[in-house]
Formats: sequence, C-alpha cells, structure tokens
Amino acid sequence: MATVEPIRKKEDIMRLKEYFFARGEIRNYTMVVIGLNIPLRISDILNLKWGDVYNYQQDRYYQHIRIEEQKTGKQNVFVLNEKVVETLELYRAYLSYPQSNQYIFTASEYKEQPLSRVSAYLIIRHAAEELGLEHIGCHSLRKTFGYHAWKNGAHLAVIMSIYNHSSIQITKRYLGIEQDDKDQVLYTTQF
Repeated sequence: MATVEPIRKKEDIMRLKEYFFARGEIRNYTMVVIGLNIPLRISDILNLKWGDVYNYQQDRYYQHIRIEEQKTGKQNVFVLNEKVVETLELYRAYLSYPQSNQYIFTASEYKEQPLSRVSAYLIIRHAAEELGLEHIGCHSLRKTFGYHAWKNGAHLAVIMSIYNHSSIQITKRYLGIEQDDKDQVLYTTQF
C-alpha cells in the first residue's frame, strides 16, 4: 500500500462521507466518521467491539474509550465526540442493537469476525477513486484528523501526544505539512 496523504479540503471530507451515506452504506459511513474523529489506525478501529463504546448496563455511550494500540502496545484514551456518538447510534439502530461482544465493523458474510484491513482499504480506495481523490487510503482518515486539528490551531505537541509520536518532526512529516501551509502562515503573520 502506497503512502497516503490527509484529506486537506473540508469539502472533500464531506464528499467522502456523503458517498457512503447516500448509497446506504451505513457501516462504511460509520467507519469513515470514526476514522476522521478518533485518530486510530484502521486495525484498532476494526477491532473495536460494541462493548468498547457502549455501556450496556447504563444504556449509554462511554465518554471515552481506552485503547491499547496494536502497533505500539501503548495505551491511549480518546473522547467520543457528538458526531461519533450520533453516527454510532445510527449504525447501532441499523444493526438492530447488536450485543456488546460483537465487532462494530464486520464483513457481511462473517459476522463474528472484524472486517479485514484489506477490505477496509479497498472500500476507502474505491470511494476515493470514484470521487477523484488521489493518495487516499484508510490511514488518510487518521492523518486528516491531525492535519485539520493543526489547521484549527491545535499545538503540534498535543497532536504528537494524541498520535503517541516520539518527536514533533515525525508529527510534522506525518501531517504532510506542505510549502503552501508554511506560506499561508507567513502571509497571515505580518507585523
């Protein structure tokens, strides 16, 4: 799988989400919304179970989810924002209220197994091609979160901490901060 970029234009983010929603692909729509709002790697997203996000005893969504990242083994905590909860609730109702031990994202034919990384990649890749978006894959969702957080003024040190990166340089490279981004800061910061 080739190197992917963040989705830089907000209208392209909306187009990607709408692509799945308009086609009634609620699972894929939910996967994209979660990937854009909870900056996890796709393997961690695909391994989420309903009991990780929904408290069945209190009949409500958790405020935060706690994840041990598969790639790094590091612990991380993510808030479930309003958009995530709204989308999960739509999907949960669509699935007729699944049990806590069920994976959130499953393949149609294998309900007990999570959707594979390859399948998720093909889903995202196909949509990106249909929409004319280049260099987009599953990891673009994670990168998009950080890129737009940075554009909205989040400090790189905070984004670095969210990603569990070991340096600011890794985070800058990861976000794909380009010359245009640097130029915009230099043009808008004049004394």
